[in-house]
Amino acid sequence: MHFYEDVSVGDVRQSDGYTVSESEIVEFGEKYDPQPFHTDADAAKDSVFGGLVASGWQTAAICMRLNVENSEDMATQAGVGVDDLRWHQPLQPGDTLRLRTEIIDKRSSDSDPGRGFITTRHEGLNQDDELVISYEATAMIRRETDE
Repeated sequence: MHFYEDVSVGDVRQSDGYTVSESEIVEFGEKYDPQPFHTDADAAKDSVFGGLVASGWQTAAICMRLNVENSEDMATQAGVGVDDLRWHQPLQPGDTLRLRTEIIDKRSSDSDPGRGFITTRHEGLNQDDELVISYEATAMIRRETDE
C-alpha cells in the first residue's frame, strides 16, 4: 500500500488502455446524455462531429475507471474535487483511451494528522497519443503514521 508519505510531486503513472465500442457509446448516451450525436449514428453524421461520439461525461467516467484501476495500491480515502475539466476532442467508437496521471501538489491536512491531500493532473490520450480530456483532481490519502 502506498501512503501519503510514499508519493512525491512529479510522480507519473500510466494506465492500461480501454477501447470504447459503438454500443457502449449509444447505451451511455441513451441513459445519461441523449443527444443525437451520442445515440444515433445516422443523425450524428449531420452533427459538428460528423459521426457518433462518446459523451464527454462517458469519457470522464472511463478515466475514473482507469484511474481507480491504476491506483489500487494507493491509500485513497475519498475524492475532494475536480478542476479545469476540458474535452479537447471527441472519443469515437473503437478509440482506445489511456490515462496519464501526474502528482502536481501535496499538502498535509490541517484538521487530521492521519491524512493528507494530493492533487493530480490527468490527461486522457487516444491510441494516437492525442489529448482527448484533461482535468485536475484532489484526493484525500491516508498517512502511514500519525504526526
